[in-house]
Amino acid sequence: MIKILCVGKIKENYLKEMINDYVKRISKYMLVSIVELKDNPIHEKEIASLSAAIKRSDYNIALDLKGEKLNSEEFAKVIEKTLIINSNITFIIGPSEGLNKEILDKCSKVISFSDLTFPHGLFRGILLEQIYRAFKIINNETYHK
Repeated sequence: MIKILCVGKIKENYLKEMINDYVKRISKYMLVSIVELKDNPIHEKEIASLSAAIKRSDYNIALDLKGEKLNSEEFAKVIEKTLIINSNITFIIGPSEGLNKEILDKCSKVISFSDLTFPHGLFRGILLEQIYRAFKIINNETYHK
């Protein structure tokens, strides 16, 4: 299972449609679950709810600006190799202030998609698109570049 832990709900319909489209595409390969935690104006409460939702038994991947940068093929290899040893991968998207050391320490890997800052809803779509692309690469299927 692929699980995405994130803070806040998506309000914009066009982002919801994009997210739902990629969830549907990925479900051909793997079950996907998006866990939306309550958006809290107090950063420490957001971090506490994220921390409580992280299962140590999953392969946890934090998405953080300070993480390792990968291209799509490298990202696909991470997913492929991980699924051999653990059937549950959890991607953690933190609040706008970022993830703290406590959460990063619970993660097996920390990845950065860019030095740019993205709105959360858009980034969720970007993550799902890259997960879908990874499964296409893993399965040797063509996908528009």
